[in-house]
Amino acid sequence: MAQTKQKRFILRTVILSVLVVAIVYTIYTNATKEKVEVLGIGDDAPDFTLVDLNGEVHRLSDYKGQGVFLNFWGTWCKPCVKEMPAMDRQYEVYKDKGVQILAVNIAQSDFEVQRFADQYSLNFPIVIDKTKSVMEAYNINPLPTTLLINPDGKIEQILRGEMTEQDIANFMEQISPK
Repeated sequence: MAQTKQKRFILRTVILSVLVVAIVYTIYTNATKEKVEVLGIGDDAPDFTLVDLNGEVHRLSDYKGQGVFLNFWGTWCKPCVKEMPAMDRQYEVYKDKGVQILAVNIAQSDFEVQRFADQYSLNFPIVIDKTKSVMEAYNINPLPTTLLINPDGKIEQILRGEMTEQDIANFMEQISPK
């Protein structure tokens, strides 16, 4: 009987400890999450430097004077997969009109991303955010998320979720230099 009480006491202590740790973790993550500055329409787009699949360096500030269709995505994201071919077709239409696509993959391997780009014959620059620092700077959640950046480097719109090809064309027109 004493042994059964001791086992119950140990089990209750373990359960209580797990609950206390979960509560402390939740409070900590919520408190530190607020430190991330949320970007809004009209804000300057934070500058970053990432390398594409060909080893070329892309710095957002180098695109000043052009519209930038900044798309955050992953190969495992079904809506991302659906919109990539449409983005590529619209890139061919708008790249000579001063609108660039910069597709930021979130921390996948070069091999996975290159295989995906080859599979869909994508021609726009694809960079990989290996450390997720750009994703965090832009407070990206969920994927896909696209930011429309005007030629002055300001955020025009933040789009979360899948877009149709007509949506993509309209958004590219919106950020096209006049």
